[in-house]
Amino acid sequence: MTDNSAESAAPSRRALIGWGGAGLALGAAAAGGAVAVARNGESADDAAPAGDEAGAAVDFHGAHQAGIATPVQDRLHFAAFDVTTDDRAAFVRMLKDWTEAARKMTAGQAVGEGAYGGLAEAPPDDTGEALGLKPSRLTLTIGFGPTLFDKFGLQDRRPEALIDLPKFAGDNLDKNRSGGDLCVQACADDPQVAVHAIRNLARIGFGKVVIRWSQLGFGKTSSTTPEAQTPRNLMGFKDGTRNIAGTETDRLKKFVWVDQKDGPEWMAGGSYLVARRIRMHIETWDRTSLQEQEDIIGRDKGEGAPVGKAKERDEPFLKAMLPDAHVRLAHPDSNHGATILRRGYSFTDGTDGLGRLDAGLFFLAYQRDVRKGFVQIQRNLATDTLNEYIQHVGSAVFAIPPGVRGEDDWWGSTLLTEEA
Repeated sequence: MTDNSAESAAPSRRALIGWGGAGLALGAAAAGGAVAVARNGESADDAAPAGDEAGAAVDFHGAHQAGIATPVQDRLHFAAFDVTTDDRAAFVRMLKDWTEAARKMTAGQAVGEGAYGGLAEAPPDDTGEALGLKPSRLTLTIGFGPTLFDKFGLQDRRPEALIDLPKFAGDNLDKNRSGGDLCVQACADDPQVAVHAIRNLARIGFGKVVIRWSQLGFGKTSSTTPEAQTPRNLMGFKDGTRNIAGTETDRLKKFVWVDQKDGPEWMAGGSYLVARRIRMHIETWDRTSLQEQEDIIGRDKGEGAPVGKAKERDEPFLKAMLPDAHVRLAHPDSNHGATILRRGYSFTDGTDGLGRLDAGLFFLAYQRDVRKGFVQIQRNLATDTLNEYIQHVGSAVFAIPPGVRGEDDWWGSTLLTEEA
């Protein structure tokens, strides 16, 4: 949740929260706002923004994958998968089947022949829990982890920007909540629609992939539509005030979309995703004075205005903040201009057995180059006072390929076609 940066330093709690309205660490990218949805093959940044109607459908096709610059939905089901087959042809077949299923589910249609009416002696093609529900602006976004390139002879096609993340100060990463050969991000305004999507992809992939870990999220902690009300994270601060807007085509091109000259060619039009599960020590935070909370973030809790300013969107005066304030450390001016696009969500996963909520931020940051985005910002957040209230406990990085261009295209085609 920081202003325009990446998320908080791995160990730091403050990094995680995302500077209370402007934040990078907890929220999104500190840039600010709305994203257009791809339609009819046009690029997402050229298309009109998706409507606010909860039942609307977001076009699956486009130059960029939906679910990045798309207006952020209310719910998330994120899943990381491990590949269990060494048969490249079977893996490609699965990706094609996934693509077809994604086309149907994002349009509000059942997978295959549906949940009923087929052969009684065989399992139905669709699990059925989304029957009668609207598309709910469902988007499905796929990514490839570094370990995938150790399979199928893909070692020489791994992008240089798809690095293994370094260990950051304060990291306490759970290997069972980290990594993965593949990821699928399902975002929707109805949680059942998002869960249905991941469940059906896992079913289709049986015998070829297995879920490594997954995360449910609610209450978006950042927005790609700056004209809408800025959401708040579990610390009670506005998050994502300065996130990149979907309408900011120049900034998306500069900071989010991979250019052909960046290499490799198969990634042109794609992006890179860093996912971090950030545990918030909310019981400690809740016993912290309001003044200290605002000093830690660098914004006031009510309006979300930066220190010394009156309005949320007033330009921050960084030197008026404490040297270790989250907004100050996460701001692009403190990070050589580093900027990311954030799509974070709050989570609560029961208790930790000690009477404390297992709650926090599931941080998702999209960028053109991980080395110049998240890594730069996260390292700078090492001294963030917010680190006293948060800890990074899960981590993964993925290459997000370009969008599916038409009915004959499929997820990963630019990487896995034989002539590629």
